[in-house]
Amino acid sequence: MAAARRLLSVDYEVFGTVQGVFFRKHTKKTAVGHGLVGWVKNTPNKTVVGVVQGPEDKMQIMKNWLKTKGSPKSVIKNCVFKNERTIEKLEFKEFVVIRH
Repeated sequence: MAAARRLLSVDYEVFGTVQGVFFRKHTKKTAVGHGLVGWVKNTPNKTVVGVVQGPEDKMQIMKNWLKTKGSPKSVIKNCVFKNERTIEKLEFKEFVVIRH
């Protein structure tokens, strides 16, 4: 029997041209496509922040996407990851875009 896959959680903040370019929509689409959960939202500082959780292998793919790809019209200057940790179970049921 295969060992259970390790679940990770990480907070992120993406800097650059990431608002007004459908970044949140594409972040949700990419996360859901990899079976990840969490959230994403714009900040008053023109960045995008969020939390993503899921299996370690899929998390690495998502982190790379956040750092290098983003939405087709985005220009990512930097992506900072914080509070990366192993979790026992997912703390969210789905991946959502927070609008305010």
